[in-house]
Amino acid sequence: MADVTARIARSAAAVESPLTDLAGFDDWFAEYGEKICTTAERVPLAALDQWYETPVTGDLRHRTGKFFTVHGLRVHDPTGAVHWWDQPIIDQPEVGILGILVKEFDGVPHFLMQAKAEPGNPGGLQLSPTVQATRSNYTGVHKGRPVPYLDYFRDTSRHRVIADVRQSEQGAWFYRKRNRNMVVETTAEVEVLEGFRWFTLGQLYLLLSRDDIVNMDARTVMACLPHASRPEGALHRTTDVLSWITGARSLAGVSTQRIALSGLDEWEHTEMGYSHESGGFFDVIGVSVTANGREVGGWRQPMIEPHGTGVIAFLMRRINGVEHVLVHARTEPGYADVVELAPTVQCVPESYRWLPSAARPRHLDEVLAAGPDRIRFEAVLSEEGGRFFHARNRYLIVDSDVPEDPGHPDYRWLSMDQLTGLLRHSHYLNVQARSLVACLRGLETARSAR
Repeated sequence: MADVTARIARSAAAVESPLTDLAGFDDWFAEYGEKICTTAERVPLAALDQWYETPVTGDLRHRTGKFFTVHGLRVHDPTGAVHWWDQPIIDQPEVGILGILVKEFDGVPHFLMQAKAEPGNPGGLQLSPTVQATRSNYTGVHKGRPVPYLDYFRDTSRHRVIADVRQSEQGAWFYRKRNRNMVVETTAEVEVLEGFRWFTLGQLYLLLSRDDIVNMDARTVMACLPHASRPEGALHRTTDVLSWITGARSLAGVSTQRIALSGLDEWEHTEMGYSHESGGFFDVIGVSVTANGREVGGWRQPMIEPHGTGVIAFLMRRINGVEHVLVHARTEPGYADVVELAPTVQCVPESYRWLPSAARPRHLDEVLAAGPDRIRFEAVLSEEGGRFFHARNRYLIVDSDVPEDPGHPDYRWLSMDQLTGLLRHSHYLNVQARSLVACLRGLETARSAR
């Protein structure tokens, strides 16, 4: 493992490559974007030709029984500021593959990334992993072209596995959704197809600091990469951290019950979809997609459209000479294990116009008031564009003087090494926290390149 982490560090330090010149990235991206065009037009749910609303429940299902279902969920949280609520949620039980292929050139590992357009991306193309596919996609349910490079991840016997772990996705919108996050290294010759390009990790970190370039699936896989261990100086012992998480999961009183989509309390159902009667939170909409350069040229599907731009932030400070971030043991109704570690702040501020004041997230005001001198990282990044329509969050890393005892049992300071250790296992860090871990690792690269 020491050999792998040293080589990963070498790639992270490399911001130039004979294979890809970042000075020409925008031209390549724009030129390829003219060939790859994905548009999504809103249509009534009844116009989703391969989807139907089940007669009794109104749940949205695909006619093959594959892909995903949108159904209703009733949530009970006896200790929360809101004790009961109903909501739509996406149920996609199959495990997809998010995989990045790695190959060494001139002694530096490079990562094969794909410029990919998703119907929910706000700006068209984004950099995605080498493979980004649901099980329905890669088993051919969509009757489209085969997924390129998939064999490197389905049969790893001839290659080197660097990371392979199942991770969750948004627990507020997905019900127990998991994807296999993989990084696989090959020494074989690799044909680089149109739309794919090799990048060093340092180059990806630089691109990560730009709005809406590196997609969510790439960020979560990058976060799972092994990094050199620096175990000294953490405020809390890792065994105590694990006990804290287990205790939070054991004591959490959140319960969920599947209900009919058509029977949601406080939600309005129109021909165009579902929306909360307050006008906030999110909608379930139908879209008609036209796609050039994808496995399938067009399709129709339901999507979730959030209201407002979210704020995702780590507060950060140095403790015992080691950088720590303040994590939140957070419950969400769609988590498989009730609680996962989230960023210090994870919310859409606009949503709190309709919620009691007690629901307002701790530390949100500090993050919103932070001046440029305290903000170490800031970029607007979008979430998964295959299921969410224009879902964007402002990702921040903010210097803070919150004390070592943050004053609330659901918050704790953890070192970067502890986050790296937890990322070797499933369901410890949520997808928003994993994105911020990738951003944290890119900070030093971005600074040295300025």
